[in-house]
Amino acid sequence: MSSLAMSVDGRILVSGSWDNRIKLWNLETNTLISTLDGHKDDVQTVAISPNGKLVASGSADNTIKLWNLDTHKQLLTLQNADWARSIAFSPDNQTLVSGSTNGSIKIWQLTTPRPIPLYTIIGHSQAVRSVVISPDGQTLASGSVDQTIKLWSWRDRNLLRTLTGHSGAVWSVAFSPNGQTLASGSNDRTIKRWDIATGQLIDNFVGHTNPVWSVTFSPDGQTLASGSGDQTIKLWSIKSDTSSQTHTQSNTLSQTKSKYLKQIR
Repeated sequence: MSSLAMSVDGRILVSGSWDNRIKLWNLETNTLISTLDGHKDDVQTVAISPNGKLVASGSADNTIKLWNLDTHKQLLTLQNADWARSIAFSPDNQTLVSGSTNGSIKIWQLTTPRPIPLYTIIGHSQAVRSVVISPDGQTLASGSVDQTIKLWSWRDRNLLRTLTGHSGAVWSVAFSPNGQTLASGSNDRTIKRWDIATGQLIDNFVGHTNPVWSVTFSPDGQTLASGSGDQTIKLWSIKSDTSSQTHTQSNTLSQTKSKYLKQIR
């Protein structure tokens, strides 16, 4: 399993896998709903539109596919010039963003019958492994193997600032619910939290013993969760002050120890 996405209502989980398939899961019953076949190579990234109607999947076959979440039918295929390693829907469901192995970011308009990239953003020197749009739809963030995070203006696609501080590839970026801060997870085994307005580092979270593959905020923005190659999920408490701090204390969930983690097969 290479990627996960959850519906806004928390009822549906979508998983992408190295077997070229996408699976839809019912989280209320812990059962498989459907398997989506169509890709010819690894499915590296999946996303669910904010309105819960679409699933997007990016694959090593250099395509991005869109699926109807209700009927489980494939709607269309976007021909990408390179492997899409990360995808994200805009808050208004009208646009899809993809980050690729060649370091480019593409913006696709989904309201046309045959979507093509409206814009291609060039700025990273290596693969873009994570893209995310701020809750207000004004800022695009991208994390890359080049160890940087870039913030882009959604309106004109200009680079706003580059965040540096990680000593390894940036695998995951996530906006806080209020859009004021950004979290990043890295190959350097740390999680960092940044002030979007100033670009300053707010927090440095240290505790994982392997690369941090994924980060996400709780809906209230008070907790930051991180998933790592050390097979643990850590929950970090977010402080209200903005002075730069290093944190080493967290609650840890492991698949072998935690009774709260369901196992989906």
